[in-house]
Amino acid sequence: MRVTRMNTLTAAGIEPLFRLLSRYMPLEEADRDALLALEAGPLCVRDARHDIAREGENPTVVRLLVSGWACRYKDLPDGRRQIVGFFLPGDFCDLNVYILRELDHSIGALTGVRYYEIQPQQFQAVIEERPHLLRALLWHEMVSSGIQREWLLSIGQRSPIERLAHLFIELYYRLQAVGLATGLSFDLPVTQNHLAEANGLSLVHLNRTLQEMRREGLIELADRQLRIGDLDRLKKVAMFNNNYLHFNRH
Repeated sequence: MRVTRMNTLTAAGIEPLFRLLSRYMPLEEADRDALLALEAGPLCVRDARHDIAREGENPTVVRLLVSGWACRYKDLPDGRRQIVGFFLPGDFCDLNVYILRELDHSIGALTGVRYYEIQPQQFQAVIEERPHLLRALLWHEMVSSGIQREWLLSIGQRSPIERLAHLFIELYYRLQAVGLATGLSFDLPVTQNHLAEANGLSLVHLNRTLQEMRREGLIELADRQLRIGDLDRLKKVAMFNNNYLHFNRH
């Protein structure tokens, strides 16, 4: 396992967070400058397939993902795992986690990732300098809760093709918000096993569903890049309502 710490934070690094928060409410350059103050925290690098934090650990920092994909997951003693959330660039790996005595879930790197470890007092200083950033951050946390509700609905009620269609649209909008989608295409650097664990499906059932979506012209998936063939049709299949993402509400 390798964790590398670097001491610099660039404007490019914080850009996904700034873009994301700007989708909830208007922000100014002064807000960007305030967020750059988080550079006091170390920039860490974690390899794919390694944990960033483990269930049962005492969390003391806030982690902000700036590149790569990570996940929140729970596992059972017999080794079965359920991915319960994807972290994308610009996401906090639980904004208020440091108030807990111990983590009740694990966070794993799905790809190589870079993230900032931010001390709570650093975070508080940013909010005090630009108080309305707190509102944007709370908005972001409400969206995270909305995503969890949609995932629960998918596992409980949506069919396999509806689950995957809904997830792909959600990922598209989230990546588009931080400038990581081009047209109707985006990098999907996760494995079929990750998709199965996130959707409560066996690998066989997942693969069969992906093939059906390809045959129907709903998606193209090759070289870990996904292209949505027909966004309107995919939304219809998923019965997708993007109200829980709360973008462009200002």
